[in-house]
Amino acid sequence: MVSLSRDFFLVRRVPVHSIPLALATSDVAGAAIVVALVVLFVLAGLRTFRKRGAAPSEPPVAQGEIERELEREAGVPPPPETALPPAPPVPRPAPAPAPALTPEPIPVAAPPAPAGPSPAEVARREADAAAEEARKKEDYRQKKEAERLEKERRRLEREEEERRAQEERARQAREAEEARLREEEEKRRRAEAEAGRTLAAGLEKTRGGFMARLQGIFGGARQVDESTLAEMEEILFTADIGVKTATKLLEAAREKVKRRELDDPAKLKAGLRQEISRIVSLGTPPGASREIAVGTSRPWVIMVVGVNGSGKTTTVGKLASRLHQSGLTVLLGAGDTFRAAAGEQLEIWAERVGAPVVRGKDGADPASVCFEAVKRGVEEKFDVVLLDTAGRLHTKLPLMDELKKVKRVVDKASPGAPNDVLLVLDATNGQNAIAQARQFHDALGVTGIALTKLDGTAKGGVVIGILDELRIPVRYVGVGEKVADLRPFDPAEFVDALFE
Repeated sequence: MVSLSRDFFLVRRVPVHSIPLALATSDVAGAAIVVALVVLFVLAGLRTFRKRGAAPSEPPVAQGEIERELEREAGVPPPPETALPPAPPVPRPAPAPAPALTPEPIPVAAPPAPAGPSPAEVARREADAAAEEARKKEDYRQKKEAERLEKERRRLEREEEERRAQEERARQAREAEEARLREEEEKRRRAEAEAGRTLAAGLEKTRGGFMARLQGIFGGARQVDESTLAEMEEILFTADIGVKTATKLLEAAREKVKRRELDDPAKLKAGLRQEISRIVSLGTPPGASREIAVGTSRPWVIMVVGVNGSGKTTTVGKLASRLHQSGLTVLLGAGDTFRAAAGEQLEIWAERVGAPVVRGKDGADPASVCFEAVKRGVEEKFDVVLLDTAGRLHTKLPLMDELKKVKRVVDKASPGAPNDVLLVLDATNGQNAIAQARQFHDALGVTGIALTKLDGTAKGGVVIGILDELRIPVRYVGVGEKVADLRPFDPAEFVDALFE
């Protein structure tokens, strides 16, 4: 409580007649209480504000200042400095009754606000934030670096895989090329091994025979006259070209000599060569193939005939190899059932070629074996059926009759068969070969001739006689034992080989 001085409550004694209205003691006391309560409220507010720190603290009010303030509010004049005569009383209105004081609620002090962070705390927090930001940046950088390294690793792996794939492709290509070169080299060596002899080499003995003697006439420098033609006639008649053919050649030469077209040996040689070329070509254009042409009929049946010892079975095997190499499927028929080991020999050739063979029992009917072979060829759709037939019989039945029977039976198995009849002749037989060709042709209608063993005889001129007398094309000539030694007959090559 604020203590009031005693002088505050002293009332000057003023005459009643000078003060119209005097304050009662109770009024003064009420006013003082009101003032005191106001002061208390003000002090409580100041204390609360000071505690909250909302405003800077104010210096405390002096006790004297408070008393003077209370006196001013109560209307008490300040004490005079010196004693003065009493002033006349001023009438004052009666004070209104003090309103009833309603006690106001005392405000409850709010909890003190937390004090702000210290500079050290702020610095620490800023340092932590900077460190966190740096850590995040470092994590992001490391993540990007890891992604870059992963991409680089994958790129290197792809490049490595591509490099290895390229190396593997290059290796495979290199190995394929090496294999191709080895295969070509092997084919070349095999071809060289199987190339066989040339026709010129096969006719070497023939050139050393009658052709060598003719070259002696052609190489001289004398004038061509009747004596020259007589020498040429003797040579031609001993060359196994046949009397008919030799006579034709001499007549053609004499006619040109009479016309003075062959007045020297060189021209005589050229004229003879030209006439032989005309005979062996049979009117076909140069370069035309003389081989058997397999037609559209399936199977294409080739009946191979000839006497024993002519090389018939060997020719069948070599011809099967040639046809197989051209991409045709071949079936062999072992129709020579009476010759010893003929079936075994054909089976050996079939194994070399990779072609099946139809074989009957030894001594079986050749026609039945050929029939079964053609029937199988029809059923299994073979391209070619090669029939090896008998060259002699153990019975008294003539050979040609038996071959005619085979031809008839084959036609029943496949209408129109055989499509070709190939006659195999031994060139060493000379003039006898021409006689055989005539007989076989009359009986069977020979469509082509294979002249074998041409390399082992000086009687190669038989080719000229066969072509001139029978007009049957020579399709193959045999000049050795190898498969490639069965060569297609080329008229121009034959003439060149004779006169080289």
